[in-house]
Amino acid sequence: MGYLVVFIILIVTGTIAGIIYKQLIWPLMKAGDIIKHMAEGDLDHEFGEGSGGMINGMIENLETIREQIKDIHEDKRKSEEETREVISNISHDLRTPITSIKGYVEGIMDGVADTPEKMDRYIKTIYNKANDMDRLINELTLYSRLDTNSVPYNFHMLGVCEYFNDGALDIGLELEAKGIKLEYRNSVSEDVVIVADPEQLRRVINNIITNSIKYMGREDGTISITILDIGDSIKVEIADNGKGIAKRDLPYIFDRFYRSDVSRNSSKMGSGIGLSIVRKIIEDHGGYIWAASTEGQGVAINFTLHKYENKELK
Repeated sequence: MGYLVVFIILIVTGTIAGIIYKQLIWPLMKAGDIIKHMAEGDLDHEFGEGSGGMINGMIENLETIREQIKDIHEDKRKSEEETREVISNISHDLRTPITSIKGYVEGIMDGVADTPEKMDRYIKTIYNKANDMDRLINELTLYSRLDTNSVPYNFHMLGVCEYFNDGALDIGLELEAKGIKLEYRNSVSEDVVIVADPEQLRRVINNIITNSIKYMGREDGTISITILDIGDSIKVEIADNGKGIAKRDLPYIFDRFYRSDVSRNSSKMGSGIGLSIVRKIIEDHGGYIWAASTEGQGVAINFTLHKYENKELK
């Protein structure tokens, strides 16, 4: 009888010990292991889910915290890499015109520009290079403000025909001076209205056209602007007959600071944020933007803007 009691006590004790180990000691050891790895900076060591209960619930919370900390570290790493790339790009793009300006200034100081014609050419080149630097700095400043939503938009009701027709006249004169032909088509009716910031919308169009001109790569350049009515929105297509964009680059051209191999190897200066500014402005207007291209045949940038309807006031 005494042996039976001892046997039962041993079984009960062993069962209780097993339960305590499984429900308390093992989870606490596991929690300690998690904290040790996290303290050592090892955020890749996964511990899985707990098996229920308060302690195992703590394990699951620690695992969630580990994943969150890992994500924060990864975001920080990517941000630091992007910052380094931005600094490298800006340094390169600023160094090019600065070197040119120094060269022409030294030429003037050394008397190389010894005729009025040469002096005029040197001064104009210095002025143009300084403008390039100013434009780059303005783009970077604008993007920083757009990225933090600190640029106030001044939205107005704009008649689509009047706004784009007037803009096309100005653009046509500018392109003509550069030897580029403008083709303009507007099939939207006179009463169609959009709500937009006229200045920022002008920036969108100018940035797209400037990008087309920069990488045109041919003498008989043509840029076309087409305005279409597509139901509850209008679609604007700005296309060129330039070199086009490689298929592998096309999905990324609106990413900030992204530049294709062609543009990176080009002598043309650029921040790599012109089209990312365009996308941000269009999206802030509630529109959608995309690109299509065939290498050797040109690029078409398309964006949509919602039409204004009186029911919005109801």
